[in-house]
Formats: sequence, structure tokens, C-alpha cells
Amino acid sequence: MLIHILYKEKSVSGGGNQFLKALKKELIGRNAYADNIEQADAVLFNSHHDVLDVLKVKLKYPDKIFIQRLDGPSKLYNHLKDIRDDIAYAVNHYIADGTIFQSNWSKTMNYLYGLNDGKYSSTIINAPDVDIFNRLGKKSLNKGKKVHIVATSWSSNLKKGFITYQWLDNNLDFNKYGMLFIGNSPIKFKNIKMMNPLSSEELAKEIKLQDIFLTASQSDPCSNSLIEALHCGLPAIGLNDGGHPEIIGSSGAVFNNPEEIPLLLKKVEDQYNELSSGISLPNMNVVSSKYLEFIKTIYDDYLKRSYKPKNLNIFKYVVLLAKIYYIKLKSNLV
Repeated sequence: MLIHILYKEKSVSGGGNQFLKALKKELIGRNAYADNIEQADAVLFNSHHDVLDVLKVKLKYPDKIFIQRLDGPSKLYNHLKDIRDDIAYAVNHYIADGTIFQSNWSKTMNYLYGLNDGKYSSTIINAPDVDIFNRLGKKSLNKGKKVHIVATSWSSNLKKGFITYQWLDNNLDFNKYGMLFIGNSPIKFKNIKMMNPLSSEELAKEIKLQDIFLTASQSDPCSNSLIEALHCGLPAIGLNDGGHPEIIGSSGAVFNNPEEIPLLLKKVEDQYNELSSGISLPNMNVVSSKYLEFIKTIYDDYLKRSYKPKNLNIFKYVVLLAKIYYIKLKSNLV
């Protein structure tokens, strides 16, 4: 069974882009990837991205299995008028034979916000490129010396945790702690050191020089930056929201208010070796196996004629295009 990922990669971008690049690399290494869609048995597409291309390919290859990797809901992360969820749900209804969620929180919230429950679905956490994000070269915690905290974000959306980081910038004891933010920030910090976005290789090297990862992003279904840091061996402290509690598990702590962070930092520092050695997230080899197993379940049912892929005929194609146009029109994006 060969899979094609229908997604326009970017050289440097957010978590979804980085995960799909790593997944493609792993599938190629396992001889399970088709560069040519015509040779693929199944097509994986990402949420609301490149939907017009997805529609055209489905119309051309109606018998291929189509799998949607879904994130969000964007309405929670961004604002309630965000149309990306509406487009993703419409495409899911007409095209997706199976849906992959990145966290149980995301699965629950997407159903709550209007996604129809399909026949095939699975929750599979993300994983980074193991050749980049690993424990090789990670420094040890020097007890008694300044503890170094790191936070990262490609997006400058305030909900990525910047209000919490601003609170830390004003209240954290910087004689005891150092803090680094890597990425795009709408706020210029006074005490927190800032670095521009880095390539994956450079980012991994910088993360391994730090001690504790911190994320305060809201309604984040499966933070790639959090997963990357954990794979580098850093215990994490995260906002008790979105997929953070599922991902962090017993490898750190979660908070509800910024005022809790100083005590949690002390707790993580005291239990550092135990928390770091206890990180047990699945690597890309395991994650890619889960993708293949899930897709193969649908593909095998198709071969046994117990499942027929969704049929996007020209009528449904026009209806779906009209629906997407209407969604955009309501939001004044046409």
C-alpha cells in the first residue's frame, strides 16, 4: 500500500508543515510513499489546506482512499468566525474516508463544533524528525545554577501564550531563571531573551542548551513545539488546555494561572532527572506505523468490497465548491 501526501510543503513554517515533512521522510524510508498520485493507493490531506487541489484529485481518482488529518478547532484558537473549520468539515463530509485526530481533546471539540462522526477515525499524536529532535547533545541540569527555560512559537497569535510570557517577563526571578523565546512574538520582552525563528536543525540545537520547556498556548490540539522539546529530553510545563495535558502526562506539570508557574518550575527542578528520563512519547517510526495501520484498515475493507470510497461525482463537486464559496462569502473573503 502506497500513500501520497497532498500538501504543499514550506521550507520553514508551523507545526503541521514540520510534521508532514517528517512523516513523508519516514514513509519514503519504509517504501510506503508514492510521489505520483496515480500510483498511490491512499491520499492523505491536511485539514483545510489545498482543498481545491484535493477536490480535483478526488474527482480524477474516485476509487482512491482519502484520509484527512484534522487539527483545531480553529474557532477556539482564533475566533468563532474563523471559517477554516467549516471548510474542513465540509470536505471531510464529502471526501474523507477516514479522519486522523492529533489528540483526544481535538477529536471531542471538533465533534462539538460540527464535524460529522464518520465510519473510520483514529487519534494519533504527532512526532518530530528523530534525526533532528533527539537527546543527542542535550546538556544536563546544573543544580545550584541558573535554570534555563525556553518557549517557542512560529505564530504570533496572542493565544500562543504571549500574555503569560509577558507576565513572566515582569514577575519571574531572573536572578534564578533565564528564559528564551524563539519565534515570532507580538510583544517585545524586557527580560526574556528573544531569537528569530530558526530552522529545525538550529532549533533543536538551541532547545538542547535549555533545561525546561514552557508552553502557554491556548486551545492547541497537539503542539509540535512541545513534542519537539520533549523528544529532546526537556521536561515541560504547559497550560492546562488543549492537548497539552495528554502530551505532557507525567513528564512535567500543567498550570491554570501564570502565578502557579514559579512553584511548578521549582517542582520540575527538584524532580528533573526523574521527569526527563520518564519522557516516553512515540517516535516517528511508531507514529508512521499507526498511520499505515489505520489507513490499511480502510484499504483492506475496500479490497474486500465491504467499504466503497466516497464518490465525488461532478454534481457533488459543484455542490461542494458552492458550499466553500458560500462559507467564504459569509465571512467576506470572496
